[in-house]
Amino acid sequence: MNEPTTNDGDDAVVASSQQVLTVSALNQAVSRLLERSFPLAWVSGEISNFTKAASGHWYFTLKDSGAQVRAVMFRGRCQYAGFTPREGDKVEVRALVTLYAQRGDYQLNVEAIRRAGVGNLYEAFLQLRDRLNAEGLFDPARKRPLPVFARTIGIVTSPQAAALRDILTTLRRRAPHVRVILYPTPVQGEGAADKVARSIAFASGRAECDVLLVCRGGGSIEDLWSFNDEAVARAIVACAMPVIVGVGHETDFTIADFAADLRAPTPTAAAEMAATPLADWLATLHSHGYLLRRGMERRLSDANQSLDWLSRRLVSPRAYIARERLRLRELQHRLGHATCMPLAEARHLLQRLNGRLTCQKPNLEPHKTRLESLGRRMATEAGHQASLRRQALDGLTAQLELLNPQRTVERGYAIITDAKGRLVRAPKQLKPRGTVTVRLAGGSADVGIASVQDKLD
Repeated sequence: MNEPTTNDGDDAVVASSQQVLTVSALNQAVSRLLERSFPLAWVSGEISNFTKAASGHWYFTLKDSGAQVRAVMFRGRCQYAGFTPREGDKVEVRALVTLYAQRGDYQLNVEAIRRAGVGNLYEAFLQLRDRLNAEGLFDPARKRPLPVFARTIGIVTSPQAAALRDILTTLRRRAPHVRVILYPTPVQGEGAADKVARSIAFASGRAECDVLLVCRGGGSIEDLWSFNDEAVARAIVACAMPVIVGVGHETDFTIADFAADLRAPTPTAAAEMAATPLADWLATLHSHGYLLRRGMERRLSDANQSLDWLSRRLVSPRAYIARERLRLRELQHRLGHATCMPLAEARHLLQRLNGRLTCQKPNLEPHKTRLESLGRRMATEAGHQASLRRQALDGLTAQLELLNPQRTVERGYAIITDAKGRLVRAPKQLKPRGTVTVRLAGGSADVGIASVQDKLD
């Protein structure tokens, strides 16, 4: 008998000569075995045969010098990739080894993708982020609110950066009244991080702006690495004015973003956050002016009405006393009327109720006479019935006395019972050498039986 083989007691794959597997069942079992045996892991290789389907899924081949494997990355994961791979790109994917059951193809189900070499940078990014966070540099309670009305805005970025043109265009359109000060510095390349930190410290020392923008455009993680420097983060925290950081695109996060008082998804968004549009200020000013005017008009109107009302109430003491005397007389009259009227109404109601009671009061004399007559008849009838019951009881007592067994015994008869107390009426109820009880008029006696005869000769 063949023994079935199992994998750790889970989904069993039975290798038996008596069992025939379908292709679907075999592929599903192999797929489960692969997923259980190979957990999520990072795999590096070169992109080949990259295809972006209409559904948004990515299909490609991951290869190296000696082998290749098919891979798929579904749309829900692609949107977090941050870039679109191209043929020949060196990448690292975090994937689950599985089997596409419909075709029987072994493939990688990709959960995340990054450019090769980014992994080490990302690990360094996470370590620095956690260390600075533990020191409290990213504490929300430390961060400062932006000024309500910024008159001067400082910008730390490269003069040649496209981000600077976007910022200036946005500020010119939204807030042409705002003064702009540029603190030029390289934002990419060797030594850029130290220069950015010195520019932030220089702007803080001069204290000539209300809010400081630290910005640059998008790029790879290597391009943005100057803003993942500890010196830049500490310079932002130590800055004398609030700092807005707008580095890269919306999906890009740097250490400077966490240290800033406010993070902007893009440099343009940073400019929009720093300055309220002039049209908004004018609209607010007009709205406040309108509300102030309406409030003053309302207060003057209320004061005029109060003055008119008080002037009408202002009368001479003599007229006031005369009016109060009239009012007092009226109240006395109303009090007397209110006191007499309920009493008169109550007296009239009492008289009406007495009349109704007299009309409804019954004549009880005939009923009393009839009740006395019925009482006498009931007493007579009760005596007659008692006499009849007494006579019947005497007759029944005499009959019961005649049927009393004791009287029969007194005439010379006896009552015989067996050992169980049952009456003996026939000889067949007796047994030789048995005993019976004989009850006589004067008592009872136990009698032994020598023999029994059914009939007397």
